[in-house]
Amino acid sequence: MQDKFHSISTPLTSEFIHGAVEIEQTRAGLLPHRLPAWARAQCPDWQLEMAESQPSGIRLIFQTTASYVYLVTLPTKRVYAYMSPRPDGVYDLLVDGQLTLQVSVSGGNVMTIDMAAGTQTVVAGAPQIIQFDNLPPGSKTVEIWLPYDETTELKALHSDAPIFPVAAPPKRRWLHHGSSISHGSNAASPTGIWPVIAAQRAGLELVNLGFGGNALLDPFTARTMRDLPADLISVKLGINLVNKDVMRLRAFGPAVHGFLDTIREGHPTTPLLVISPIYCPIHEDAPGPTMVDTGQLRKGKLVFRASGNANEVGQGKLTLRVIRKELEAIVQQRSAKDPNIHYLDGTALYGQDDNASLPLPDELHPDAAAHQLIGERFADLAFAGSSFGKQR
Repeated sequence: MQDKFHSISTPLTSEFIHGAVEIEQTRAGLLPHRLPAWARAQCPDWQLEMAESQPSGIRLIFQTTASYVYLVTLPTKRVYAYMSPRPDGVYDLLVDGQLTLQVSVSGGNVMTIDMAAGTQTVVAGAPQIIQFDNLPPGSKTVEIWLPYDETTELKALHSDAPIFPVAAPPKRRWLHHGSSISHGSNAASPTGIWPVIAAQRAGLELVNLGFGGNALLDPFTARTMRDLPADLISVKLGINLVNKDVMRLRAFGPAVHGFLDTIREGHPTTPLLVISPIYCPIHEDAPGPTMVDTGQLRKGKLVFRASGNANEVGQGKLTLRVIRKELEAIVQQRSAKDPNIHYLDGTALYGQDDNASLPLPDELHPDAAAHQLIGERFADLAFAGSSFGKQR
């Protein structure tokens, strides 16, 4: 392998990286971000810092005739106290749009998270080499989709033929914001998360602002979306507000209006889709906060529970049913003056019947098969079957 490195080494630049909002130069290389530095500075929360730096939807794109490509990265792995080691993140390599190779690598930085205590520590590690061998012959466009749940610093590409960055494909740009489900949750690989599945089916260029645990109507997220170019915009709201029990019904409606108002400052007529939560039995009628079942955790199984009581809804606590009703009413109200805003009930993507056949493994996040289902349904309902996706 080292002999191959004497062929061609290509330093990575921002021209190769697609789907990132900002790129930071670190000691190890280039770190793609999904929030700009000014936004990150407004919320120094380690969970948000972790989520936004995980490259969900971010990929390298280049043209080459190479028969092999080696990517040098510094990944950050997560280890959860009391649980078995997580599988290494997957790198998906596409050739001319077709999934060709899937590769994982061990090593790198290690972040240890104690979910019961709410703490995290990081131990530094060494860069790793991801090998993609036996690529098809001839000139081709190669995409390397980075693991959606591993912070990944990019150092260099090595190959047996020159590598050239390519411009963004001439596709409509879809800007999406959501929770861990949009981030990727339990999907099998970076091209297996539901927004990527939907984008590929619809032929769209995705910028994914799905942040695990952090779809919280943060003003800095709305301002980030306001300032980014987009042909289509969607926001999937609700589950994290229940998870963290951060607001009551009185605050929720105005906060949603304010979030949408900010986006509209930069995109006054861009098609905008508001998506309510998918079906989640533990929070349909019980408010948050969501808690880890520590008894199950100590047995090595991650399971979430609702710690709120249904009787608290009368006091203004939020549940998924309450949020769906409120979001639909907000969109209906705004549509009187904004014909380009639309609503999609999340249970049309994954509902009670789907939960019976494809249950949420940890009571909160869909698995790989459910991601496929949600992505396909979203492409059909939002892009093919509604005026939202057909506009512009």
